[in-house]
Amino acid sequence: TNLLHLLRIVNTMLRSLARPLASLTGCKAASTTTGIKPGTKYGGKTTVTLIPGDGVGPEICESVTTIFKEMAVPVEFETIELTKHTLNDEGSFNMAITSLKRNGVGLKGVLNRSGDFRHHNMEFRGNLDTYANVVRAVSFDGIKTHHTGIDLIAIRENTEGEYSCLEHESVPGVVESFKVITREKSMRIAKFAFDYALEHNRKKVTCIHKANIMKLSDGLFKSCCQEVSELYPTIDYDEQIVDNTCQQLVINPQQFDVMVMPNLYGNLVSNLAAGLVGGAGVVPSKSYGSEIAVFEPGARHTWMEMKGMYVANPVAMVLSSAFMLKHLTLHDAGDKLIQAVKNVLNKRSCRTIDLGGKAKTRDMTRAILDELEIMELQANLGI
Repeated sequence: TNLLHLLRIVNTMLRSLARPLASLTGCKAASTTTGIKPGTKYGGKTTVTLIPGDGVGPEICESVTTIFKEMAVPVEFETIELTKHTLNDEGSFNMAITSLKRNGVGLKGVLNRSGDFRHHNMEFRGNLDTYANVVRAVSFDGIKTHHTGIDLIAIRENTEGEYSCLEHESVPGVVESFKVITREKSMRIAKFAFDYALEHNRKKVTCIHKANIMKLSDGLFKSCCQEVSELYPTIDYDEQIVDNTCQQLVINPQQFDVMVMPNLYGNLVSNLAAGLVGGAGVVPSKSYGSEIAVFEPGARHTWMEMKGMYVANPVAMVLSSAFMLKHLTLHDAGDKLIQAVKNVLNKRSCRTIDLGGKAKTRDMTRAILDELEIMELQANLGI
């Protein structure tokens, strides 16, 4: 637009007087929820493992690298090409694991199913011990949905439960699948959830379970959450059976604050929550281990049929990268990127096909960069 062109001219004149976006970094400590060191630095830059993944993953990751370059954030990506075609290649898989362990921080697309994928997917999480998946679903004023005012956190135990991949055919036509719930990991995820609520000024934690039927496994998970809740008297605690939770999410999602649950329920709830606020394209997530953090879209869909068409919404990946910046203590850059995304969505200035528009992936990337430029100029002018 003419206005933006004028703003760019003025901003160019003022740029030498303004600090770069990425230089406005905060000095807060890394998250106390995990205690993870914020990445490995070489030459003043933090090295982050980037795994674009399958489907539209490389396209939405391109949005992130383009934005980071324009913002001049001090992050260097170590790109690992791990896809459904290379998942069964032990060399490629081990290279990805080694890179993530070395760097301590990763940005990851979604990997598609292939051959022994389930084994590798669990090995991936098991090797890294990224036991806590955190999905935040927030309403945007500019995205028309049935509900407004949603702001919930779904915390999912990421390493056991039905996803333990222990199943076999005992006799022809009869398959047994084991659900593994342990006290150690249930206590760990429960404590993570309450620590997260405390650190982020949340008021309530809800345990999601099916202990009325699975009395031993989910009963153990629920009792661990109850036990941990007693250590946090300032945080309200309640429980819900998972099928009721799904109904309540559709009827009254605003009642939820922080939710903690075993693996399978977390998958269902986080995808349902994403649908409530605009879909897979706008919901970010992060997975924490004791020594690593991996950031990725909150709803794990590869959208293989749209690969190469550059029509995917990059917002979920961009927001995930913004939270990654905050994890790296680049708080100001992360906050600015989050605000720029919110501004673009709320102004409805650019809408990809999942949001009812016709914009392409690179159009959304450009819109976010334009918004960052406007924000920088406003800051320089004191507006």
